[in-house]
Amino acid sequence: MATGLAEPGLAEPGLAVTGLAEPGSGGTGPAALSGGDLARRATADPLFRLVAYALEAAHGRPPAAVWSAPYTFHLGSPGLVAAAGWPVAAAAAPRTDGMVRLSSLAHPADGCDLPLTLSGPPPATPAWAARPYALLRALARAGYGRGGTDLHVQGSLTQAAGLATEEAADCAVALAVADVHTPPGEDPDRALLARLMEEALPDGDDALRRGALFARPGRALLLGHRPAGPEPRRHRQRYVAFDPAGSGSRLVLLALRPDPDGTQDRTAELARAVGCARRAGALSAWPPGQRPGRSVLVLLPEARLTAVRAAVAEDFRNRGLPVPRFLNITVAGPARREA
Repeated sequence: MATGLAEPGLAEPGLAVTGLAEPGSGGTGPAALSGGDLARRATADPLFRLVAYALEAAHGRPPAAVWSAPYTFHLGSPGLVAAAGWPVAAAAAPRTDGMVRLSSLAHPADGCDLPLTLSGPPPATPAWAARPYALLRALARAGYGRGGTDLHVQGSLTQAAGLATEEAADCAVALAVADVHTPPGEDPDRALLARLMEEALPDGDDALRRGALFARPGRALLLGHRPAGPEPRRHRQRYVAFDPAGSGSRLVLLALRPDPDGTQDRTAELARAVGCARRAGALSAWPPGQRPGRSVLVLLPEARLTAVRAAVAEDFRNRGLPVPRFLNITVAGPARREA
């Protein structure tokens, strides 16, 4: 990143190493309730009601399971990730005819019905469906969903927000599909699913996926590797306290809006926004992913939030540019079963 973006380390406010992660951690939510009634459950989160209804509307049957997985982000230090309180939801229902039917409200004209093949070249798919189809094949080879699946996926943020969207969707899909082939009351094997996703989708960010699977509220996940041996590589996980609210701070996502003429230099504009934020009292800023994007995470004292927002807004407004978005980030828990 350009000059002016500081990377937080373990010495940042609110960070302290704690104990080992439990590979199966993360509640299953209201596991006793079926996915079929979620769309009509007035007390349910609107996103989860919507994804359940959308699967039923697109495929003519209610979901057997609905899972959510949080968007995740890096904290600047290698292997240190956390989850945000914004989810991706996936609804799934098993089939027995060897077909997969994929849909998403983000791609309403690009739903597809595909034969589930375990090997060989994949069938032609809409661009958005290639990734979930590759994951469904890997899950089927591992024994999850060989008869096929109806699947609907929907996120609460778009790519314009700047957080990685694919890894959260990977986790929501894997858990929803695995869940309908896991004994009732048992959480799917998250460690196994993490390995399957790493093998099936090697272009993804494995640290972000593991964050979505194993996160804890007010904690970051510190990932490492156990020494190599005859067995496949195993991950070592520890939690690191990261609770901005608990230390009187605020974590916000500063995301650029596209400029009207499309000539915006994102790297330069993000660096300028961070400079404004720092002069107004921000403590640090860093990119949420491994690749340069359209957003940065900003850690600042609670008392300086209004001043920071005003300083950034004034700078962009005075130059005739769209004012960046500010999204409050809650350090959240892991993927969970919603119905």
